Amino acid sequence: MTAPVAAPLPPAEHEAVRGLLGAWALDACPADESALLERHLADCGPCAAEAARLRDAAGWLSADEPLDPAPELRSQVLESCLVRRAPLLRVPDWAAPYSAETAKLDALLRDLGPSEWLERAEAPWHGGTEYWRPAEVLCHLTAVDGFVGTAYGLADPVGGLPDVPAGTPWAAVTARTAWLIDAHGGRAPEAVRALWREQTRALVHTVSLAGPAGGEVPVDYGDFRIPAQDALVDRAFECWIHADDVARAVDYPYEPPSAPHLRQMIDLAARTLPAVLGGRPGAGGEGPPRVLRLVIEGPAAGEWLIPLDAPELPGDPDPVASLVVDGLEFCCLAAAHRDPDRMPVGQDGDAAAVRELLRAAPLLSRP
Repeated sequence: MTAPVAAPLPPAEHEAVRGLLGAWALDACPADESALLERHLADCGPCAAEAARLRDAAGWLSADEPLDPAPELRSQVLESCLVRRAPLLRVPDWAAPYSAETAKLDALLRDLGPSEWLERAEAPWHGGTEYWRPAEVLCHLTAVDGFVGTAYGLADPVGGLPDVPAGTPWAAVTARTAWLIDAHGGRAPEAVRALWREQTRALVHTVSLAGPAGGEVPVDYGDFRIPAQDALVDRAFECWIHADDVARAVDYPYEPPSAPHLRQMIDLAARTLPAVLGGRPGAGGEGPPRVLRLVIEGPAAGEWLIPLDAPELPGDPDPVASLVVDGLEFCCLAAAHRDPDRMPVGQDGDAAAVRELLRAAPLLSRP
């Protein structure tokens, strides 16, 4: 005997039962609703077909799979895109850290609320500590980036600045920063952000157009001159450090530079240290010149030989000591954001030489 065929449900009841399909496919229906729906599926072909499709689709979902994309996904996608179609204007390797760090800071600023724009970031350097609101940090970055921009013929964001007193360390940096902060103190923070961001993009675009030769353009900071290739890495370093200052002030998570970019920053600091060490009182005394081996650990791992008493390495150097330190910690020390006497380091050999380098590194910092 064949089983009796159930009478079709009225349209309203049919739609109500059909509306349970999504929850049923995910095993989210109560037992009574599941029983009702399964009796209906036995007699309704269209609903049974849709239920099968939904159940198959639900099988692809797994609570064990993370919903957030893998951290390396962005770089993989960009790399794949660049392989398929080369960019019309490629950013030089030495300008890539600046491009990346300014974009990261802009993303942080985009998320700031009105009250967070009023917070003061603590920005230490070897000469003291500045307490700047985020818009004032942008004025500072804009003022110092202007040294690089004017070297390439870009408009100087600082105008009408009087002559700065001679012999005052970092007088040009301090005066330009104060001028911009005063000039834009009454403007909305977003307007200051737009001024800074426009300059960063113009700078990246200009150095990219200049090509490899653009890295040799001399940049005059007032206290020293360096090639633009080093200046852009320097500006990336300061942008990251001050962005982290702002992030700490507003309790915002902030990522450090990528390993290749961090390594460029460490390399610049390591190459600059001999000038700082050689400029100390009593440096370059009697005896053979000393060399220290700096070993960086972490994603930007590497080794550098640092002359302690002269601007250049002596021939066939024999290090008197080795200093082992994490790359991020070394950068924070160079920015005067760490106490050199409390740094977690490994060392071997002449302890006095290690102490000299640790105490000299914060002298690389500027206001």
